[in-house]
Amino acid sequence: MSETLTALTAAVPLAAGWTAHAVALRRGLSRARRDPLTGLWTRDAFTRKARRLLRDERAVVVLADVDRFKQVNDRYGHAAGDALLASVARRLAHAAGRAGVCGRLGGDEFAAVLIDADGTAADLLALLHGVLARPAEGQPAEVATTVSLGWVRAADHPGGDLSALLARADEALYQAKQADRPVKAPFGSRLRGLVTARRSGRRDAVREVA
Repeated sequence: MSETLTALTAAVPLAAGWTAHAVALRRGLSRARRDPLTGLWTRDAFTRKARRLLRDERAVVVLADVDRFKQVNDRYGHAAGDALLASVARRLAHAAGRAGVCGRLGGDEFAAVLIDADGTAADLLALLHGVLARPAEGQPAEVATTVSLGWVRAADHPGGDLSALLARADEALYQAKQADRPVKAPFGSRLRGLVTARRSGRRDAVREVA
């Protein structure tokens, strides 16, 4: 009996050590999946999480690109550019909410998948565009620029995978930049959102984005 107790007593520190190691390993993996500047998911981690969200027919895929970002870096320095990217990331993540997911694809390009529960994605993204144009926190008012947004509803493209939907959102974003209309979706997505919002009776139920 004493030998059993001795063995168990010796095993306790070992088990505790393995537990601490496992926790540290999980934390390390989580940090590796996060962009160190913005705290958003990296491309690979975002892709895995976004694919799961696309099972929901209310999913909306969004691409965001900071306009004239190089000019901000050249004029105000890389620290100001980094602050601008971090600010965009926080505001985009807030708009996506806990039900959505955001990632930094690289440079000044971001992606998100939102769950549009009440058909107000167009209004939400129009509001978000104004919020993203505000100066970065802790920076002079001059350190600001617009952010172009392109988006598409997953329901408008049944069977479309994440890559295909991102490509369509990218087309919309390019059109927005060319037309100087910083928020744009394919016509079908805009029409579907309007009809859904009217049916739900919640046309004005766009939540505030801080």
